[in-house]
Amino acid sequence: MTPAARVQTSIELLDAIIAAARGKGAPADRILADWFRNNRFAGSKDRRAIRELVYAAIRACGPVPETGRAAMLRLAELDESIAPLFDGSTYGPAPIGKGEGSARGGVAPVWLEERLAGSGIAGPEAEALLERAPLDLRVNTLKADRARLDLPAEFALTDAPHGLRLEAGTPVEQWPAFREGQIEVQDTGSQLACLAVAAQPGETVIDLCAGGGGKTLALAAAMDNRGRLIASDTDRNRLARLAPRAERAGAANIETILLDPQKELDALAEFAGQADAVLIDAPCSGTGTWRRNPEARWRLDEKELARLCAVQAHLLDVATRLVKPGGRIVYVTCSLLDEEGAGQIDAFLMRHPQLAARELALPLGRKRGQGTRLSPFHDGTDGFFIACAG
Repeated sequence: MTPAARVQTSIELLDAIIAAARGKGAPADRILADWFRNNRFAGSKDRRAIRELVYAAIRACGPVPETGRAAMLRLAELDESIAPLFDGSTYGPAPIGKGEGSARGGVAPVWLEERLAGSGIAGPEAEALLERAPLDLRVNTLKADRARLDLPAEFALTDAPHGLRLEAGTPVEQWPAFREGQIEVQDTGSQLACLAVAAQPGETVIDLCAGGGGKTLALAAAMDNRGRLIASDTDRNRLARLAPRAERAGAANIETILLDPQKELDALAEFAGQADAVLIDAPCSGTGTWRRNPEARWRLDEKELARLCAVQAHLLDVATRLVKPGGRIVYVTCSLLDEEGAGQIDAFLMRHPQLAARELALPLGRKRGQGTRLSPFHDGTDGFFIACAG
């Protein structure tokens, strides 16, 4: 493909991504994967260039662009190598028309930028949300030791006790260490959220929103496969992904329980008042993960944010019925909005005055309300809010 053809293809893919964002359709990575699978004429260099163009254009736009062409024109304002490729050549984009406008820049839609600013995320700290994320790994202590692990690429140690950092795009899934379960892909911030649970061998720990089980596996390693670790979720498909991951990791103390929304306590009745710790990795806006999913900020609206906040409050209330006296509830969101973080915990503690916030001794993060906030700008991690109560 010519450079101009790559730009035109990227514009067409951006049109599909914009339409999907408006209609809550497939995410950008799936749209790209489908296109690459169905267009084998695009070689590896073409695919890499197209992917980089698409994501650079997404990051360059704040609000949802009207069209993929407007998004690419916005990128052309930042990258002088792109405008000359609007040359009208075969398979290339039409020349830029006189007075033709580009998409608006910024960090996010205006309402969301304002919410972030109100939560203390503005300027360079907000802009850092759209930088490219590194690749972080967690060394699985059930099978390996960080000090002795031999990997085929250079890495740096992170502030997580078992964390490694590599260059983004490193093909770790092809490594024997990955296939043998010695390493797992997990952001350093996510690893520190698991550290906050302080799971101990022999305890009963509930991962209330386990999803695909990334944090569950870290908890299993912390517990050294001793005790009961309950991975529960309302999403059957996501929960089903845990079993093969657990087998690869050698995690043998995990029990999975499928939940019905709003009826979680029915499925978890045997654990009422029995859990030493309950982790709530709550559904959230994902504002802390834009480095990896930059188009996610186009999918969020105020109605959806309010729905997510209501779900978070409900899950916190459920956790109070599961934890034993003296136990701990650890609340985590990959969001930097106070209404999903510090404000949510303040409201929770007002509803449950028998509980109190507990201090977290994490190697990264800054105090935010009665919890700790991690951010790409200050900590080099995804954005997280973490709080503990008991």
